[in-house]
Amino acid sequence: MLSTLFVDGQVPPCVLSRVLSLKGSGMLPLSEGGVVGEGLRVRVNRPAAFRSVLGEHGGLEEYLRASNQKEASVVVNCPALHTKTDAPTAQTLSLGQLRTVLLADHMGALLRRQGFLVSYCPKLAEDSDIICFLETLGVDWPTVPASWTNENGEQRIKEELENCLYREDESVKGRRVSGGRRESDESNGAVKINLTRVVQEQGLLGYDPSIGTCTVQHENVAHLAQLKLAASDCMVSPTTVIHVTSCQDEFRQQQVAMLWRASGAAHTQRFLVCGPVKTPGSQLTAAQYLQLRRDQMKEASEMKYGDQVEGDTGRSQKGSVSTKGPRGGVFVMYNCARLHTLFDSYERGVEKGLYPEIPDGSQLDFSALKEEGEWLLLFNYLIPFSELLDQSGQAVDCEGAGARLNIKTEQMCKFLVSLSKDFSSYYNRVHVLGEPLPHLFNQMFCRLYLLRALRELYHSALETLNLPPVRQL
Repeated sequence: MLSTLFVDGQVPPCVLSRVLSLKGSGMLPLSEGGVVGEGLRVRVNRPAAFRSVLGEHGGLEEYLRASNQKEASVVVNCPALHTKTDAPTAQTLSLGQLRTVLLADHMGALLRRQGFLVSYCPKLAEDSDIICFLETLGVDWPTVPASWTNENGEQRIKEELENCLYREDESVKGRRVSGGRRESDESNGAVKINLTRVVQEQGLLGYDPSIGTCTVQHENVAHLAQLKLAASDCMVSPTTVIHVTSCQDEFRQQQVAMLWRASGAAHTQRFLVCGPVKTPGSQLTAAQYLQLRRDQMKEASEMKYGDQVEGDTGRSQKGSVSTKGPRGGVFVMYNCARLHTLFDSYERGVEKGLYPEIPDGSQLDFSALKEEGEWLLLFNYLIPFSELLDQSGQAVDCEGAGARLNIKTEQMCKFLVSLSKDFSSYYNRVHVLGEPLPHLFNQMFCRLYLLRALRELYHSALETLNLPPVRQL
């Protein structure tokens, strides 16, 4: 590619010298380079790269956080949790709706890592069925006292819609009465908002062209009042509202968003749309699905440990482990626990006098990390993790991208599964805690530095899913 940018397809030597001199955050140290037919070929100084990421003070921390910290607010709205005819429960929540709840939770955690101030909507009654269910899943959702109402907020929203510019003039459909007046259809209390006008006059992109006119229902008013309340908690401007909804409910949520616009709300609103659940058993409710996964986990434990399994094992584990991913999630947690077990074994060895304490990284020779698997763990996972965190914030900031928010929410789960496969392959092949012989300690300590960094990487990635690490096998 570089060769096409220069006369005669030759990269000037000065370009090579500038590339070799580059230093700074995220730049890998280079040992040598040369001009070739395709452009440039450079060689990374691997020992220096390991030292830079693993051994220098504060080096690892830089790779485990987003490189760009935002100064803005986000309201994460989950329509599935709003009260419609009745308050949502675990028995009425479908798997598609459960998916939106878990993604809303994931998005909030991910955006917080970006520096966003995150507010969740709606607030739910404490000790309600749905809050107890979410706590079982490890989802920390904001609550209000059971006696709390938002009547004043709902009344203000209702008045704003009644008096907004986009209200349909129903009087033309009425009949004339005495005095030349027309009898208005408004006598029945219905308020209709022309949402097509809202979209067209405010120049909004990506909305369904058939959005039409919407008759305001009480559940719409309650929904908007909750949104306004959540937005008022955002003390940092600008504020973006992300509606995490299923594809089946996207149109309805677009209507709610335009009703809020019609009432005077000027916040940018985006839609994170989840596809349908297509797996067998997708007609289960959220409560039935959780019980199914508990039974599967208990059965797997009994097959492995037999009579050692006591009681309802599934209930002692966070439900989120078995609901935020397929069985690959168990594999991820297993490998996270292997790392904790390794360091527990090392600490016991230190207590017995077999191994010395891990020295400062400056005292180690990282050229001992010769395995290709060691380099791949650094290059494919530790180094690019910060960039993975950045992607969600970049999508939120993207101007003119339309109503839909294009975030690949599955990337973190795929990252963890891929990391676990490569780590497991390496760990099964390499004996980390070797014989307690002084001439072997340098390589052992270098590997412990690498695996300690991987342990922190697991923790950081799981934190974006609001999942605590499993520390025991």
